[in-house]
Amino acid sequence: MAKDTAESSESSLSPPPEDLIIPAESEVIAKSTAHGRKRKAEATVTTTVTTTKRTKKVPAADANDEKIGTAETPRKKRTTAKNVKHDEDGDDAEGEESTVVKKAVKQKVIRTKNSKEPVQPLEERSADTKLRIGAHVSVAGGVHNAIPNLLHIGANAFAMFMKNQRKWDNPPMDPEHATLFINGCKDHNIEVGDCCLPHSSYLVNLAHPDAERKKQAYDCFQNDLVRCNKLGIRLYNFHPGNANATTREEGIKLIAENLNRAHADPETGSVITVLETMASLGNTIGGTFEDIAAIISHVEKKERVGVCLDTCHVFAAGYDLRTPETYAEVMKQFDDIIGLEYLMALHVNDSKAPLASYRDLHARIGTGYLGLRAFHNLVNDERLHGMPMVLETPVDSVDANGKKFEDKSIWAREIKMLERLVGMDVESDEFKKLEQTLREQGEGERERIGGQVERKKVKDAKPKVVRKKKAKDEENEELDGGKEEKPKRAAPKRKAAAKKVKNEEESADDDE
Repeated sequence: MAKDTAESSESSLSPPPEDLIIPAESEVIAKSTAHGRKRKAEATVTTTVTTTKRTKKVPAADANDEKIGTAETPRKKRTTAKNVKHDEDGDDAEGEESTVVKKAVKQKVIRTKNSKEPVQPLEERSADTKLRIGAHVSVAGGVHNAIPNLLHIGANAFAMFMKNQRKWDNPPMDPEHATLFINGCKDHNIEVGDCCLPHSSYLVNLAHPDAERKKQAYDCFQNDLVRCNKLGIRLYNFHPGNANATTREEGIKLIAENLNRAHADPETGSVITVLETMASLGNTIGGTFEDIAAIISHVEKKERVGVCLDTCHVFAAGYDLRTPETYAEVMKQFDDIIGLEYLMALHVNDSKAPLASYRDLHARIGTGYLGLRAFHNLVNDERLHGMPMVLETPVDSVDANGKKFEDKSIWAREIKMLERLVGMDVESDEFKKLEQTLREQGEGERERIGGQVERKKVKDAKPKVVRKKKAKDEENEELDGGKEEKPKRAAPKRKAAAKKVKNEEESADDDE
């Protein structure tokens, strides 16, 4: 999955225009009187400075000086450093002592999100790989920013949100951003039709039966498909839906109904709607291969529907990918129930939770319960070569000062590692060392989540105990042949109101 949210780019920024740079140094002369009282600061500046911040003007040092610009200093600006020089001016008519204060102001550069300067890559994109591997990148500032962000991590595939995934709004796509995206793909040989797998908003539930919510979900879904079509994107991934407001069977039909409607809309072009496999059961639709197959069976245009296999989700749902034998069995089940011809893409994630835990908890590659061998099975399956493989692994890290930040170099390293696994011998020292290192990195988190899952299993396995008092009351009731139910006690307010009415009635009787 796709973690949420919109992010600001940091290093893909061009130098700022001159009018957005605060001056690095200015000289301010402050005069003090013989009695120790200070007059207003006066400044002598030899250049004209313009700033975008709110400022206040400082009078010039000498009215007779010609062509001296007016200095503008930011409000409440603190002096970061100063060198004080005491100078006695023999020509000073008042015999005052002048103090020269030299302020060194740190240069501040203002960055913008819309910069066209490319981000320096953490890793170069592989040109000779059989795989298309990438990650879910940010489009903060516009869809065109996905290009420098994927280049930054050396990706050959990518996912993104088509708009703000936390809102129902469907604002028009900026034509300039669309043009920059298309041109960026051409400039960097990015085959967007084959390597891009956008993700739908998590708000969308195409299985909801309520008319208003159904329209809201469909409008958001359809708008994304239209955007994909305009950008030349061929695949669009989404979570099937949730049947908490209806039956599973009815929910599956509603999903297919919405897909058929979208496929019939000319504005959506030929974009393929890709169903993602899910981790949990219950009301969630898509936790089994049978759910996915049932939806596809109701879709009229079969060429417009596909499947994205999420490794973490299917493992949590009970499909084991860890050994060559279990991996082969799962893929056979997929082919028998759904059909491998519908497999269009993969979300490549390890799992913090164990097999059949039904918990959607992504882990970095090789650090979870799936382990590195599961991904060795995956990348060496030639049937999957050329499909977009998108990382949704956690990139949260903590710096030396204890501050949290997103470390995109994790994705860059994972992409290269997965590419190296193609053809690597699992019995080699290289593989075993890498496997052991990654396993040790995730040991603490596996133990924590695994412990939670085991405790829940034990709790669920225990028969529910009826409280002793309730059981004893039921037993006595049976012996007594059923006892008369005690009248319920009135609430305090009702009792007070009744007492007041009674007192008023008694008072009325006394008056009569």
